[in-house]
Amino acid sequence: MKKFAFATALTLAAFAVQAQAQAQEPRRGGTIRFTAPYGASFVSNDSHVSNQIQDEIYGYALHSMLYKWDAKAGKPALDLAKSVTVSPDGKVYTFKLRDDALFHNGRKMTADDIIWSYTRLMDGAKNYPGARYIARIVGASDVQKGQAKEISGLKKIDDYTLEMTLTDKADPGYFLFSAMTAILPAKEAQAPDFFNKPIGLGPFKFVEHVPGSRMAFERWDKYYQTGKPYADKLVISPMGEAAARDVAFRNKEIDVSILGSTQYVAYKADANLSKGILEVAEVFTRNMGMNPSFRPFSDKRVRQAINHAIDSDLIIKRLVRDKAYRAAGWLPLSSPVFDKDAKPYAYDPEKAKKLLTEAGYPDGFEFEWTATPNESWGIPIVEATIPMLAKVGIKVKVKPVETSALGGVVVGGDFQAFIWSNTSGPDSLTALKCFHSATPRWSCNYTTFKNAAYDKLIDDASAENDPAKQLELLKKANAMLQDEAPVWFFNYNKAVMAYQPWLHGLQPNATELALQRYEDLWVDASSPAAK
Repeated sequence: MKKFAFATALTLAAFAVQAQAQAQEPRRGGTIRFTAPYGASFVSNDSHVSNQIQDEIYGYALHSMLYKWDAKAGKPALDLAKSVTVSPDGKVYTFKLRDDALFHNGRKMTADDIIWSYTRLMDGAKNYPGARYIARIVGASDVQKGQAKEISGLKKIDDYTLEMTLTDKADPGYFLFSAMTAILPAKEAQAPDFFNKPIGLGPFKFVEHVPGSRMAFERWDKYYQTGKPYADKLVISPMGEAAARDVAFRNKEIDVSILGSTQYVAYKADANLSKGILEVAEVFTRNMGMNPSFRPFSDKRVRQAINHAIDSDLIIKRLVRDKAYRAAGWLPLSSPVFDKDAKPYAYDPEKAKKLLTEAGYPDGFEFEWTATPNESWGIPIVEATIPMLAKVGIKVKVKPVETSALGGVVVGGDFQAFIWSNTSGPDSLTALKCFHSATPRWSCNYTTFKNAAYDKLIDDASAENDPAKQLELLKKANAMLQDEAPVWFFNYNKAVMAYQPWLHGLQPNATELALQRYEDLWVDASSPAAK
């Protein structure tokens, strides 16, 4: 089954718009002016540190990973390896690594760099977000716990041959393509000033980082994909404010802009701007996570009441402007586990009141809701729910935080509730494992959800070799998650990117539309930054 057939269908119109441009011979030179739209700054120059898409955006320029995401095919593809063989039990992967991948200081990458990078991610004292992916390699958790210094499931056969043994049958391509798992130069990265001017294996070399303004890169002439990248320079500007992006885009100062709901309506109605719109159904679920350490949220009936008390359809139509799909569980529409017959929580204030009474809160309660300014899943959405929740006696106190700070707040557990847009794909098993009781909050179990029956379904699915049987187990787990309601299931994101007519090579990346393969992008002579 193709995991992203639905997403691909949504982008046919966008492909038609770009078909003629894509047929042109890519042009060398010029500057690509990209935007990082999810905050006013980057968290760090170290891609291992952040769990924010904001930092992944520059990570795709600076670094390479063992795999890359092939947006057109809707599946992972090898990047830093030329080939791979898999054992009959599906757990042992032997990679023949590229011998032409050079770090930006000219040194060849070897198996040692991959082993060091993955071992670094398992430092238990650092809580690197990518650790949740590396933890699927045998022995990685022992390193994290301080019980071992080396990951036993990683074996160097020679400089360009690496053997990887997984804890369960899985395709590592689905969790080793993120910049959170970037391959760093083992020796060089241990220098104390390395991250002041980091080097990687990516298509562009780091030039400078002006906090709050831009991160600039230049073409890496020895990139292992012959003839790429096409552009001479790349500038990525953090622009968390939609209005600022809109002005910059209309003034032709930037080449792309992720559109919020208000802009989506405006751009579609504009005869010129509507010609440059790329849409995709992303694997992100917008939700309100509830902290069970806050007493009311420890009761399933209260969590269900929250879901019944909010008119999600009305909010999606009025505020999100239909730039979303109503959530009927955790896994999105593009997942093979998605149950097309699943029904979302119905808007039913009376049922919500009944559930609250049964849980011991007949007069409701008050809670603090942490939110960012994001118009699609932040304070504006929270404010829309306040009168709805008030009808059933629940009072909300908004706690505003900057978008770039939200991840740290959530991982630290310093919240009663939060609203966020979290990854729910592309691999269904990996996404559902985020709610396994063995998964820590700093990894992705942000609500510290615990349910023994759910754990068993996930464990059984992990051990299942029959794809059809595994699919059924995952469907049951997804249904159980909806019933347990550790979150308010809001919507699945419809991502929309506006692009200038001179920019070519964009792909409908369902894992995150803002993440593009910069080596494939190019600008024609009509770009203001063509020289």
